[in-house]
Amino acid sequence: MARKQFTLEYIIRSSPAILFEFLTDPSCLAQWFADYCDASEDDYVFGWNGQFEKAEIVEMEDDEYVKYRWLKADESEFFSFRVYKSEISNETILEIIDFCDPKEVKDSTFLWDNQIEDLKHALGAA
Repeated sequence: MARKQFTLEYIIRSSPAILFEFLTDPSCLAQWFADYCDASEDDYVFGWNGQFEKAEIVEMEDDEYVKYRWLKADESEFFSFRVYKSEISNETILEIIDFCDPKEVKDSTFLWDNQIEDLKHALGAA
């Protein structure tokens, strides 16, 4: 069964530049996304509860967009973060694109909601 792409958007009280640092800097990612994060150029290692996954940055525009690909995942799958200002409200928006099994969209959304709460706390924007 093909995995499903889904998109989520969150309002984050932060400047785009600071938010983007939390999406790409290993020490910042370890504060909200994973228990552990280390990077060498575009190769990242993320750890949760002693389990490690490798990802690579496949595309990036500074302060705007980063696209990661898990090395164990299908070549067509990725997770990405886009940061932009809303034209209407001028709020900073974080857009996330990810993939999951069709039956897991609700659970994956719940997981991202919790991760974003951790991100807001790490940013001091909760």
